[in-house]
Amino acid sequence: MFDLIDLHTHSHHSDGTVAPRELVALAAVRKVKVLALTDHDSTAGLAEAECAARDAGMHFTRGVEITAGWRGQEIHVVGLDIDPANAQLVTHLAHLVQLRRTRVAAIGERLRRSSQFRDIDPVAGVLASAEVPTRTHVARAIMALGLATTTQDAFDRWLGRGCKGYVPQEWPDMAAAVTAIRAAGGHAVLAHPHRYKVSSAVLDALCQQFRDCGGSALEVSLPATSPNDAARLARLARKHALAGSAGSDFHEPGLPWRPLGRFAKLADGIEPLLARLQAWDTLQGKIRRHV
Repeated sequence: MFDLIDLHTHSHHSDGTVAPRELVALAAVRKVKVLALTDHDSTAGLAEAECAARDAGMHFTRGVEITAGWRGQEIHVVGLDIDPANAQLVTHLAHLVQLRRTRVAAIGERLRRSSQFRDIDPVAGVLASAEVPTRTHVARAIMALGLATTTQDAFDRWLGRGCKGYVPQEWPDMAAAVTAIRAAGGHAVLAHPHRYKVSSAVLDALCQQFRDCGGSALEVSLPATSPNDAARLARLARKHALAGSAGSDFHEPGLPWRPLGRFAKLADGIEPLLARLQAWDTLQGKIRRHV
């Protein structure tokens, strides 16, 4: 069943490139049956995506991906089955967006000290147009100026640690993200844990603390995950009694390593988070009515 779902995607309401309705259309082409929209620190696209999913006969899960900090490391926590109108969640996300705006403005100030940007404000357009301004938006602006060939090149040359435009950021801690998600009635999922640049022992500690503060699941099935990483994530999920989630982390069409809705099945002994979601209950009910 795990080739029919995608519980981690992005639209242009954060750093994706497509509208929520277009995202749903792309997922429908991929025959996705259960879709979550999980924009960074924003729920602005949920109503449009949910409406489009209903029109397409697709089951939709309201989501968000919250930026958080843990031991000086930026981590991401996906919330699924959330109430986007919950006051605690709304306040938490508004604070994160303001932190992002402050950081992007500081990046612009640093870049303008370089001769290549002397007469150019590389972040003015980002701050004016992006609802949730991110470094990816800045990277695309740098590309548009001809000062990088790809977003990765922009990070390598201008925005990454040690570069002229690098600005560190302290985020609210992981427990605050999980608390906001749970207050909104949602399930908290530790996103793409294998991508964090930490040792195995530190990742183990992260998963334990995530579980202890109310986390529900780990993303254990993602595109382009190596067999070693998949096995490591499965071990962590089993050890810490965390359910397993699957998602593409889709941002834009044309990236073959992040296809919508195509993942390996969860390893043995891992409870699917999907089974806890309202969209799955609805889908199962529909199936039973037609059997």
